[in-house]
Amino acid sequence: MKPATLVGILLILVRIVGFAVGGFSFTHEKQDAKIGPLNIEHKETSTVPIPPILSSIALVGGIALVAVGARSK
Repeated sequence: MKPATLVGILLILVRIVGFAVGGFSFTHEKQDAKIGPLNIEHKETSTVPIPPILSSIALVGGIALVAVGARSK
C-alpha cells in the first residue's frame, strides 16, 4: 500500500472514533503533600473532546488521500 492510502485510512478511523466516542479521557495522579510516611494524593481526570467538524475534516481528507493513493499506480 502507498503511504497516502495508509494515512487516508488512518484519518477515516479517526473520524469513526471521533463520532462514536466523542473524545478521550485520561487520569493524572497528583501528590498534594508528603509528611514522613504519610502521602496525601488525589486523582484528576481530564477529558479531551474531538469536535464533530474535526471528524468531518478527517473524513474528507482521508477519502481524498485514499483516492490519490489508488490513482497514482
